[in-house]
Amino acid sequence: GDADRQLIRDKVLACESRHVLITHGTDTMPETAKCLLGIADKVIVLTGSMTPARFQKSDAEFNVGCAVGALFSCSPGVYIAMNGCVFPGDRVRKNREAGRFELV
Repeated sequence: GDADRQLIRDKVLACESRHVLITHGTDTMPETAKCLLGIADKVIVLTGSMTPARFQKSDAEFNVGCAVGALFSCSPGVYIAMNGCVFPGDRVRKNREAGRFELV
């Protein structure tokens, strides 16, 4: 909920690193990304999996790899790395029917 998102924001603000990778459940990932907007001088990337890692054909490893690449190639801001794409954190939504994230 909102308290969890505020805790994440507080931890990111307190983090000394310029690069922050957050693994997150996909249902509320866009809400958390929006909560992190406005944090200066950090590259913040959220990622997750449309299929849990315990499944044999999970997308978790691919998404984490994409997120690590985004950490070191994006300018400061908040991003969501999913499905091989990197989205601005304030312009993305989860399309549950299609099973992917997309720009809004």
